[in-house]
Amino acid sequence: MSNFMPQLPYAADALEPVISKETIDCHYGKHLQTYVNNLEKLIQGTPMEHQTLAEIVAVAPEGAVFNNAGQVMNHTLYFLQFTPRRASDSPQGRLASNIERDFGSFDELKRQMNSAATTLFGSGWVWLCQNKDGKLELMACPNGDTPLRHGKNPLLGFDVWEHAYYLDYQNRRADHVAALWDIVDWEVVADRMQ
Repeated sequence: MSNFMPQLPYAADALEPVISKETIDCHYGKHLQTYVNNLEKLIQGTPMEHQTLAEIVAVAPEGAVFNNAGQVMNHTLYFLQFTPRRASDSPQGRLASNIERDFGSFDELKRQMNSAATTLFGSGWVWLCQNKDGKLELMACPNGDTPLRHGKNPLLGFDVWEHAYYLDYQNRRADHVAALWDIVDWEVVADRMQ
């Protein structure tokens, strides 16, 4: 069976002060590891045991398998999109051009994504994703839902479950969301485009 736990490309304290070591230890080391453990137990001995994570997300019925697989997918994309040493503080190349085409400007994308993330009721995710026509759009996903489930390609995701930010920001979700832009690895996000 595959181990779905991603390896962080940075040290646990490397994203401070945006995301503290304590939050990484809890969010990545405990929350994500629990989703991975649950998923692997749930699919053991089933045909899904030999599928990729994306295949499981696409075919799993609503319920425990999908909830855990969706959260593993979302968290994997989330943790791998950050870096302490960015090559650029804004998107470049085709990603930048597509953002300008579909949002008018990078600042407008940030404004809309920040608004979606701070107004999503309860827990969930906000994604910059690419639809089947190649257009970029935002998608708010409650709980563990993921754009993949809706035929969209997730590029950049902001986790607005409280465990993603409460140790560092308490109830200040907007401050957390605003700070995340400082650690986005735009090369990783661009590489996710199809």
